[in-house]
Amino acid sequence: MLKWIDVIRFASTGNPIPDKKVVKTNEEWHTLLTPEEFRITRLKGTERAHSSEMCSLFEPGKYACVCCGTLLFDANEKFESGTGWPSFTQPVTENAIAYHKDISYGMVRVETLCNTCDAHLGHVFPDGPGPGGLRYCMNAVALKKVESNERKATFGGGCFWCTEAVFNQLKGVTKVESGYSGGKIANPTYREICSGLTGHAEVIEVTYNPDEITYDDLLRIHLSTHNPTTLNRQGADVGTQYRSVIFYRDEAEKKAAEQAIAEIQSAYDEPIVTEVAPLEYFYKAEEYHQDYYSNNSEEGYCQVVIDPKLRKFRELFKNKLKDTKEGELK
Repeated sequence: MLKWIDVIRFASTGNPIPDKKVVKTNEEWHTLLTPEEFRITRLKGTERAHSSEMCSLFEPGKYACVCCGTLLFDANEKFESGTGWPSFTQPVTENAIAYHKDISYGMVRVETLCNTCDAHLGHVFPDGPGPGGLRYCMNAVALKKVESNERKATFGGGCFWCTEAVFNQLKGVTKVESGYSGGKIANPTYREICSGLTGHAEVIEVTYNPDEITYDDLLRIHLSTHNPTTLNRQGADVGTQYRSVIFYRDEAEKKAAEQAIAEIQSAYDEPIVTEVAPLEYFYKAEEYHQDYYSNNSEEGYCQVVIDPKLRKFRELFKNKLKDTKEGELK
């Protein structure tokens, strides 16, 4: 999660490296853009406040650069700022946006540009909602809505190395990231959450296509692939950071989680103690935690703890697995 100190650092010492660069002449941009799009993005113009209906649109989807099509923002990070311009709390990736110091009009501001093609997008300010506190104030003309059927779900079931390995093998799941949620501090580190004092749980954020796998499917798989009856514990891992939890994004997900717990209770002798709580923020864990099983499958923990869990999971949910070559999975 980016914070104002990160924005200042990028604007002062250099921007993150983009995945690619798109370079065109003004003449070439003229042929691709409308006159207003060209004025805003290539000549650093500003559209009139409240001139776009994009300010009041909050449907799921993503927003891309109107010039080069690079994904910049997710609708989940969009909020009503009351300024008259579409506002977001975070970009989709840290390297999607470039930042430049802007001293025009007698003010000191931070200009935001598409890091791929240098299109002017707007400005970023340190007066947004928590926990990041950023407000990306964008010109609607600089963005184009990209329809997306992707949804996200956030679960905790003990060590996130295990849960990530399970959900990565499901059809319809496009991405799984390990991280932290449910605690009291922003941007926690692994060392901090291991103390048990921050209140965060080790969780995974699952990005999935509901046309291929449903949220109800994910709930049943989550509750069946760890022990939801042990409080603040999974096997040898003990502490609140290892608690069983479902973080919901809306009332429909809350209701589905409560119903799934009620339905699966009969499969357990002890009461299910899985916490059902609203998602406030997902903090991505350090890079060495991502795809841990894939990158470290020969290590002792993976062979002794994760491999047996995966074998049981694949037996229970054969029809939910991604198509793989024979022998590719252990």
